[in-house]
Amino acid sequence: MLEIAALSHTYPDGHVAIRGIDLTVPDGQLVSIVGPSGCGKSTLLRCIAGLIRPTGGKVVLNGQPVTGVPEGLAVVFQDYSRSLFPWLTVRDNVALPLRRRGKSKAERREAAMAALESVGLAGAARKYPWQLSGGMQQRVSIARALAYQPSLLLMDEPFGSVDAQTREDLEDLVLQVHRAEKMTILLVTHDIDESVYVGDRVVVLGPSPTGVVADVPVPLPSERDQIETRALPEFIGTRAKVGRLVRGGHGGADVTNAGPATPDPRAADVRAACSDG
Repeated sequence: MLEIAALSHTYPDGHVAIRGIDLTVPDGQLVSIVGPSGCGKSTLLRCIAGLIRPTGGKVVLNGQPVTGVPEGLAVVFQDYSRSLFPWLTVRDNVALPLRRRGKSKAERREAAMAALESVGLAGAARKYPWQLSGGMQQRVSIARALAYQPSLLLMDEPFGSVDAQTREDLEDLVLQVHRAEKMTILLVTHDIDESVYVGDRVVVLGPSPTGVVADVPVPLPSERDQIETRALPEFIGTRAKVGRLVRGGHGGADVTNAGPATPDPRAADVRAACSDG
């Protein structure tokens, strides 16, 4: 459903952010994108979203070339405080993009309430964003994206500004939404553990000007748990592999077709610790 071919972008000041990226994402897949800081991850996402016109290559979404912001696309940004309108209620923030769909006021409110229910915020519908915690505000941003019912959801480091516990809760929320809605999701993150925990695959980008270094399959069950999943040998091995690739290490040349990760001897100790509480 998403095809990226020879995608490149050079900014007016001459800075080459991305160069020659090729990537295909099938319908319903959750793809994590990681890479060194400043490598061009956000530039890639903005090109996909039609917010930046790339200087080379092409992006095709559902068979249509992306030349502007596509109709069936939603974006969740890292800075939730700037992506929500403080003078609108939570419900009205979620309902706002639905005007573009041509829905009536009643239909917009109904869809907004259903989306808020799905992220556990139905009780906050009449509050304002500034009355909510950071994690709750990001849930509102996710609800707004869900209400729009996009064919592709882009998430640009969406959990980078919340505390660790809230981050885990939001990771599980994304997995829940992905399973329930069968939505195609691209999630950019700087957190290697997060990329493996939520992803069906992890695309590793190299230093700027960035290109795809590796495409790592994630050999984990679809049902995941913050404690048990992270103790699995497959999780530990894949995390180590992605970490080496991000840091420029070796041993990942064949990861695109790699089988289950090599069990890490530390896994038994981790599982034992979990069993002991």
